[in-house]
Amino acid sequence: MTHRISGRAGALTTALGATLLVCATALPASAAPTATVTCTSAKAGLADKLRKDITAALANREGTVAVGLYDRSTGTTCTLNATTAFDSASTVKVTVLATLLWDARKHDRYLTDTEADLATAMITQSDNDATSKLWKQLGAAKIQGFLTAAGMTKTVPGADGYWGLTQENVTDEQKLLQLVTARNSVLSDNSRAYILKLMGQVVADQRWGTPAGAPSSVSVHVKNGWLQRSSHGWRVHSLGTFNGAGHDYMVTVLTEDDSTMDYGVATIQDVATAIHKDLVPVTSGVTRYTPTTQPREAFVAVPPQA
Repeated sequence: MTHRISGRAGALTTALGATLLVCATALPASAAPTATVTCTSAKAGLADKLRKDITAALANREGTVAVGLYDRSTGTTCTLNATTAFDSASTVKVTVLATLLWDARKHDRYLTDTEADLATAMITQSDNDATSKLWKQLGAAKIQGFLTAAGMTKTVPGADGYWGLTQENVTDEQKLLQLVTARNSVLSDNSRAYILKLMGQVVADQRWGTPAGAPSSVSVHVKNGWLQRSSHGWRVHSLGTFNGAGHDYMVTVLTEDDSTMDYGVATIQDVATAIHKDLVPVTSGVTRYTPTTQPREAFVAVPPQA
C-alpha cells in the first residue's frame, strides 16, 4: 500500500508583523513519493519542530493521511495533503449541527426540544438515526447554503441521503473549526458555544484520535468518524479543538487506505501526540490524555457495492 502524503500552507501575517518561519521537508523516500509537511509560525523554532515531529510520527505509516493544525495564540499552521477529498463518515455531523444552528438563526428561532435531543445524540453518541432525521429536515439547499456561507467550497454533500459519503478535505474542516472557535458572522456566539459544549461531552469510548496526548490544562472538544469500503479500505478521521494553557488550537486528521480501524486510529493519535507535545509542553502537575484502548464510532450507511 502506498503511503501518499503531501500538503501546502498559505501565508500567515501576524498583527505584530512577525516574520514567518516556513519549513518544509520530504518524508523518507520509502514512505512517500512526493510527501511534505509544511508549517509556518510566528514563534521562533516552533514550525521546524512541528514539521519534524509530524513527519516522524508518519514515518513508515501506510495509507493516505491529511493533517491540518492552526494555533491562534502562536500564529502557527501545519498542513499536509490539505486539498485531498475523503468520505466524511461521522465527522460531517459537526457540519450538520452547524447548519441546523445557522438556519435557526436565520429564522430568528431557538432549536425545538426534538432538535436539541437529536443534536445531542448525533454529537455526543454519534447517533446515525438522529443525523439522518436532521439531514432530511434540513435538505440539500440549506446544507449547501451553510457550506457557501462558511466558505467550505470543496465540501460536497453525500447524495441520496448518504451523508457519510459527503466529500470533505482538511482545508474546509479547518475553516469549520475556526468558525466554531472564534466570533464570526456565520455562527452566533450561542451557536458556537453549543457546538463546543456537545463536542466536549462525547462519550468516553469515542474520545480517541486528536485528543491523544492533550494536556489536562486544555479543554478538549472532539468529533470522530470511520467507515470501511471495498475501495480505499478504512477511512478513519478525527476533528478536535483545544483551548487553555495560553493556546487556542484546532487539529484535523483525515486518513484512508487504512488496513484496519485500529491502524487508522493509531496513525491519528501518533500525529496528535506530537502536535500537543510541541505546542503545550507540560508543567508540574499537568498530565496528558490517554484515549480508550477500545475506540468506538458509529458505522454510517453506504450504498451496496458491486
